Amino acid sequence: MQITATESCKVLIKLLKSKHGELMFHQSGGCCDGSSPMCYPLGEFKVGGQDVLVGELAGCPFYMGKAQYNLWQHTDLTIDVVNGRGASFSLEIPEGKRFIVRSEICAI
Repeated sequence: MQITATESCKVLIKLLKSKHGELMFHQSGGCCDGSSPMCYPLGEFKVGGQDVLVGELAGCPFYMGKAQYNLWQHTDLTIDVVNGRGASFSLEIPEGKRFIVRSEICAI
């Protein structure tokens, strides 16, 4: 699995870092927009044994819930940004933006 950020995503991450400091991402696959990547101040979301560090997104650790990782582990992810509000506690929501995943199945 590879995780990359679009230019729009990198710009938004830079803005959020200027406001909130270092960041982290988590994608759970659960309810309340859980299948969308959620952005938090680094360390604010408590990861545990059911979370997998799958890489970095523009210098920020990116975790995924183990159950979702097991389904997506052969998928390359591109994190992008669209206008609109998600139903989450993610830091980009007050900016009128939301992170989304664009995916492509990897050859094994």
